[in-house]
Formats: sequence, C-alpha cells, structure tokens
Amino acid sequence: MASPAPLSGFTVAVTAERRAEEIGGAFQRRGATVVYAPALRIVPLADDTELREATSALVAEPPDTVVVTTGVGFRGWIGAAEDWGLAGRLRSAFAEANLLARGPKATGAIRGAGLREAWSPESESSAEVLSHLLSEGSLRGRRIAVQLHGEPLSDFTGALRQAGAAVVPVPVYRWTAPEDLGPLDRLLDAIAAGTVDAVTFTSAQAAAGLLRRARDLGSEAALVDALKGRVAAACVGPMTAGPLLDAGADATWPERYRVGALVRHVTEVLTGQ
Repeated sequence: MASPAPLSGFTVAVTAERRAEEIGGAFQRRGATVVYAPALRIVPLADDTELREATSALVAEPPDTVVVTTGVGFRGWIGAAEDWGLAGRLRSAFAEANLLARGPKATGAIRGAGLREAWSPESESSAEVLSHLLSEGSLRGRRIAVQLHGEPLSDFTGALRQAGAAVVPVPVYRWTAPEDLGPLDRLLDAIAAGTVDAVTFTSAQAAAGLLRRARDLGSEAALVDALKGRVAAACVGPMTAGPLLDAGADATWPERYRVGALVRHVTEVLTGQ
C-alpha cells in the first residue's frame, strides 16, 4: 500500500507571481493544498525613459563592469534595446565589460545573449557580489552598471560610489501591488486564522508586499504574530527573509537558495522530518 504524500493535509501559500504554477505544482505533487496569492506584480519598463536613457549612456560610454541581478530583467533589457535599435551596440559594450551574474538565472540570460559572465557567487547574494567588487582593489574611476531588480539597491550602489566608482543604475522593471488584491487579502485572513500552514516567498519584494498590504489594512500586528509560530514563513534565502525579520516575524530558509530546496525545506518544517 502506497504511503501518503508527505504534505497531505497541509495548506501552503505561494506569494510569487513568476513561476507560481511551477512552485505550487511542486507542493501539490507532495500532497499539499496550494493557495495562490501573488504579493506583487512585475511592471516591465520597455517604454520607460529611465531605462532608455541608461541604455543610451552605456552605449555612448561603455561600462567597465556590469552587475546582472536577474535573468528576466536582463532579457527584458536586451529586448527593449532591440526595440530601440540599440541591442547590437549594447552587446558590443557588454562584450568588453566585466559581467558579474548574481545567480544562475542571470548567468543563463547573459549566455543567452551570446555573452559570457566573468564571475558569479554561489550564494546568489547581492552582498557577496558587492564584497567581490570591493575586494578587487581600487574602484576609483571604474564605470559600473547595476541592473536593478525592482528596488533602488541604495546600500549596494552607495557603497560602490563611496569606493570611487561611477555607478549607472539601470531600472529594468519595478515591483508594484497586484492589480487584484482579493487573493492577497484572503491570504492575510487565512494567516490570521491559522488555516494555512506555511507561506512561501521567493523574493524580498513579495515579503515586503505582504507586509505593506497588511499595514494598509491595519492587520500588520496580527500577521507578524501569526508568523511567529502558528504559520511558518519559508523563504528561498536570507535576503528574501529580510523584510519579515525586520518586522519581527520568524522566517526560515534552506541551505541552498533554490526553489527546489525551498520545497524540501517546507516539507521538513511541516512534517518535522
């Protein structure tokens, strides 16, 4: 007789927008009931003047280093440059630059554009990318393009400027609230009531988005209290957990910062195995 699926009887919430069905499907295959409640929406900036101005500036004066933080953002950037007739010149500028990829998805996007990364951290951490750059020696006079991933990365770019680098921020897309807030509001009610067992996060922006919506509804205290024990907050990594920990909630994450590892981690947390 087949043993029951490990997450049978458990309910897991998925707050991601991108890859939501893939993540949810992995939990469903382990027997979980999945609740989908995107906590953010990605807004592409193909028509944004900031992105076009940054692209034109990098074509006119190529960077020494390019920090690629997300695969979807880099592909969107190249696509927008193609629309503007700048893709060839942008690729040429990148080909002469030191390309740093924050993780495997960024690496894949770089290679998909016919380019090659110079380095990528095992941790997929922006902090490790910054440490790597600062350890290379003097950055004075270095022109560094930083692809943003929905947040201004003020600490990251500020540290580079303080070290003497000329930083060109590249806002490829922004995060904003979901168009339909109904699923998110229902998730907040479910968390407060304890009718979900775990809430998963694959980006710090999703964690911040859930907290922001709770704050708007006057229920942030109830959310944080629920995430201190009754409901598990499982994140793909420590940076994703940052907004939750800052708010006073508990959060855990796997040793490897991957979605597959997150699914296994949630299984271990909920089943105690």
